[in-house]
Amino acid sequence: MPNYVPTNAASSGVKLDKKTLKAIAARTDRPGLIWLGQWVICLALTGALVMMSLGTFWVWPAMLLHGVCLTVPAYAASHETAHGTAFRTRWLNEAVLWVTSLLYMEEPLHRRFTHTNHHTHTWHIGKDSQMPFDTPMGFGAWVAEATGFALLRFHLSVFGLLALGRYTDTLRLVAPEQELPKMTRNARIMIAIYAAVLLAPIFGVWWPFWLYVLPRILGAPVMLLFTLIQHVELQENSPSILESTRSFRTSWLGRFLYMNMNNHVEHHLYPQVPFHALPRLAEAVQDQLPEPDPGFFRTNFEVLLVVFRRSLGRPTKAPTIRQAPHMITEGGPVVRVAQRTM
Repeated sequence: MPNYVPTNAASSGVKLDKKTLKAIAARTDRPGLIWLGQWVICLALTGALVMMSLGTFWVWPAMLLHGVCLTVPAYAASHETAHGTAFRTRWLNEAVLWVTSLLYMEEPLHRRFTHTNHHTHTWHIGKDSQMPFDTPMGFGAWVAEATGFALLRFHLSVFGLLALGRYTDTLRLVAPEQELPKMTRNARIMIAIYAAVLLAPIFGVWWPFWLYVLPRILGAPVMLLFTLIQHVELQENSPSILESTRSFRTSWLGRFLYMNMNNHVEHHLYPQVPFHALPRLAEAVQDQLPEPDPGFFRTNFEVLLVVFRRSLGRPTKAPTIRQAPHMITEGGPVVRVAQRTM
């Protein structure tokens, strides 16, 4: 069994003076409220497009657009509020955590404590509770992950266990005992809400179906392609975030939807830094970090190319994105290094 140390800036050999870090990590409500207002406007506009296009072919691209604007920010905001860094005001942070976790479909405290564990033991086999796929990844695993099937299966399992008051060994390890009944309460409330949404059409209420259910399904692949490239093809069991985690370039729209979490190496180095300050953090430590991988589309295309070639027993060297040395092979049978924990 290897020796584990908490994965962060110190374990990665990255240094930033305390005064600069304190200034960058300062919490305030204003940027989060501005972002939240912009997101609500975005949802209102795309939702209006959906409702206006009902009964036509254009309802499908409208629901896809609305779904992307729903799912990617819901994931990003539930993640940021799970860290407690989105807002300085605690009740506001917790309220947004609850609502966005409902949209994302994970009980909020389960999200918080398993994600804290993910930061403590990033991509460490047997320790990290948020490894969503087997590694090295093959084409079949990519399809299950990118379509949302794998995540939905995991979330349904978690909801079922929590609602029944059954807690896995992993959850008992990462979460305080007194938080477990709260998770059960939240899971039961959320299941009741989901059931009401699914049953609503029976009573003639269709808007949740058009504005949440179908857009949530259509938008999930885009959300999951953002999250997939955070750690795929990188090094397991390393104390260095620089080896286990990927930052990537993206457009202003991607940065907005993803709350700057494309700066993922920087986020793992200093998780106390709020989303709005991640570009400043990236600039402050850029000389100590690897170059971000190319844009969202290029990075995902290269990952797809690698996993497809791996499944065919072909060479797996990516054209430009970073890969751990053992992910690059000349072909042959795939030897599993780690099993998913999600």
